[in-house]
Amino acid sequence: MIRNLIVLVIVAGIAGGIYWFGIRENSPAPSASSERKVLYYKDPMGGTDTSPKPKKDSMGMDYLPVYADETPKPAPETGDRGRLLYYRNPMGLADTSPKPKKDSMGMDYLPVYENEVSAPGIVQVDTARLQRAGVRTEAATLKNVANEIQAAGVVALDQTRLAVVTPRVDGFIERVYVGAPGLEVKAGQPLVEVYSPELVQLQDEYRLAHEAGAGTTATLAESALKRLQNLGITPAQVRDIAAGRYRRTLSLGAPISGVVLKKNAVLGQRFMTGEQLYEIADISSVWVVAKVFEHDLPVLKTGSAVKIAVSALPNRPFEGTISFIAPQIDRDTRTADVRINVGNADGALRADMYATVSIPAPDAKPVVAVPNSAIIDSGTRQVVLIAKGEGRFEPREIKTGGRSGGFTAVTEGLKEGEEVVVEAAFLIDAESNLRAALQSFTGPPPAAPGVKP
Repeated sequence: MIRNLIVLVIVAGIAGGIYWFGIRENSPAPSASSERKVLYYKDPMGGTDTSPKPKKDSMGMDYLPVYADETPKPAPETGDRGRLLYYRNPMGLADTSPKPKKDSMGMDYLPVYENEVSAPGIVQVDTARLQRAGVRTEAATLKNVANEIQAAGVVALDQTRLAVVTPRVDGFIERVYVGAPGLEVKAGQPLVEVYSPELVQLQDEYRLAHEAGAGTTATLAESALKRLQNLGITPAQVRDIAAGRYRRTLSLGAPISGVVLKKNAVLGQRFMTGEQLYEIADISSVWVVAKVFEHDLPVLKTGSAVKIAVSALPNRPFEGTISFIAPQIDRDTRTADVRINVGNADGALRADMYATVSIPAPDAKPVVAVPNSAIIDSGTRQVVLIAKGEGRFEPREIKTGGRSGGFTAVTEGLKEGEEVVVEAAFLIDAESNLRAALQSFTGPPPAAPGVKP
């Protein structure tokens, strides 16, 4: 038994030796070219630090070698996005990498493809960020955007609708019917009752001459009656005097319907000829005096319709008509006064209310227009963001025209149908400015190995 076991061991040893020497003879000798080439050494903890030679980290751990055959091969083309060029920092920093890696917080670097950077000026934003920010686009369309002129204005009384009550004789006030300013009066409504010795004397002359009959006395009566009419006696009062009804006092009535602005009549007061007792304003129609800049004046015409919004009445629009354009410009404000007639039957508009005037320009034609929110205005230029799909946007400078109804006319730089960002444009604009600033410091990012950028 033991002898048989020893024979088996010897046979196995001989067979193994024959096999080993056969392999050695048929295998090529090792060469230096088959050894793995070390490119660099990386941080064993996954940090961004690398070294061209072996070293240890702060905890004494050896840096790990990275071999040439471990570097990623150029990525195949991925549809419309093209080949993979490099990986960029997920937080928008200037650091890039030719291979996948993580940042200090463990976030994966984001791939950047050929078609995403092929066109200069294109901004790429992660689609997840776009969704979270609520970015919305809208196509530029043809709209009738009138070049509306906006101006600030103030409600004022119509100066053509003012009237004063002044006696044409001297006298005394014996009774006051309307005793306070702000009260409404009707045309012909008595305001005060006055006594005037001159009026009484003329009534006596007319009565005596009228009673004397024809001839010279009739002429005197007619002369006295005309003098009474010239002193402001109303036709009704003249008829009473002619009918023989003697009047010791006479009433002074309101010449127009309106609101009493001033009241200077006091019971027992002595007044002189031409003294103002009342001032009355008809407020059924008022003015809105707008301050229009000089460069907007050439398109204005009298008779043009105007829309008016009053600060105190936000839910009630008003309409008016331009009645006057001032011939001079204010030196300080470079504006001219434009008077607008506005109906005010219910008296809602009051003097000195603030108003905003919108005057549409005549002969407006459809033009390419975008919502006002789509325009990024730096003060020196206007830019819109053109959506290119897959999170890519092209900032494009434009020239704008008039504004109306929440839209702005675009005279240059945009075509009908192009998609522009109308909401959250600030996010993409900030991304574009950040990348431009970083690239000015770092230069263009490196391409992945084997790929020509």
